[in-house]
Amino acid sequence: MSEPGDRQGSPPTDGPAGEDTGTHRPTEVLGGAERDRQETLVVPPWSPPRHEEAGFPQRPIWQPEPQGTGPQPTGPQQSWPGRTQPEWSDRPVVVRRADTVAGLLLLLAGFAAGISLLVVWVHGGRSGMDLVRAGVADWSTDAWRLWDTGSWQPLAVVLGGAALFLIGLLLYVPAHTHRFLGALALLVTVVAAAGVLVPLAAADWDVDRYAVGGWLGVAVAGLGGLGALKALMTGPEIGRRL
Repeated sequence: MSEPGDRQGSPPTDGPAGEDTGTHRPTEVLGGAERDRQETLVVPPWSPPRHEEAGFPQRPIWQPEPQGTGPQPTGPQQSWPGRTQPEWSDRPVVVRRADTVAGLLLLLAGFAAGISLLVVWVHGGRSGMDLVRAGVADWSTDAWRLWDTGSWQPLAVVLGGAALFLIGLLLYVPAHTHRFLGALALLVTVVAAAGVLVPLAAADWDVDRYAVGGWLGVAVAGLGGLGALKALMTGPEIGRRL
């Protein structure tokens, strides 16, 4: 039981003056041979603060202290030797993502080209499927007949729409940027637009002669151009790796 004058953390005052109290600390001797014996120090209550009291992780008694290093304060810039560094980092990185808007526009252009095969392109004319078959027949016999008869125009619209559909699917694949696919889609769109504008210019821009198939060809060129420009103008997105 402590005396009123005693304070926690101060050495006892009842010993002889000048006597080193550290030499009279009780010890516990482990069993075994004399050369294998180890002494375990029993820390008195007035000893210096332990590691956990000083703000440092407690080190087991059996674990030796690293040579040449003492307890280090924990913080964002210091760590214990051998500690694994975290895998996350807060520095900016380029994020892979899909361009859904541009992909949707190109997919719609491909659908418009497919539907145009089932309807008539001009009033009193043939369906898109018949025009494509005529163009393939002219291409197989003589490629120059495509320019003479103008049968390359339906082929440019339909095949261009199929190419835009495939490019639209690729835009859903995550990537840093889709500008290359946007440039490729813009080139295909120019060819498809030529297949619509050239016969319209030859008819003195008489849009009344176009039936449903002709307007679907215009939709292929318009949707393809919007999707290509969207993919070209969308740059890489900067984020943080967690």
